Amino acid sequence: MNTAGKYLIRFLIVTMGALGLPVPEARADLVPTHAAGAAIFAPAQRAGVAAFLERSEVRAQLERYGVDPAQARSRVEALGDDEIAAIAGRIDALPAGGDILGAVVFVFVLLLVTDILGFTRVFPFTRPARR
Repeated sequence: MNTAGKYLIRFLIVTMGALGLPVPEARADLVPTHAAGAAIFAPAQRAGVAAFLERSEVRAQLERYGVDPAQARSRVEALGDDEIAAIAGRIDALPAGGDILGAVVFVFVLLLVTDILGFTRVFPFTRPARR
């Protein structure tokens, strides 16, 4: 047998041997929504928390509690994405000066009811129940 044939046989033996090796299986697991969202929204949430720490009233409150604002900022930078998401969610849930729309609707309904009952005469489109 010539040398080219020997090389071809050796190549085929090695190739066929390599095909018999176990191949790791590919896995596709479901990713929870909060885990996928945390990775996408983490930079924006991190910036939001940092901006919250830069507010003057927050800095004053931190100093009142004896916390250095620079140290608080460095600790926030060291937090993981899940922790930042939890803090950003708590910041978003805080009341921001009250609900002005709710107060306006409450006053409107209160004046409307008192107009209908005949105690006040604020709205011209109502007819009092008693005269």
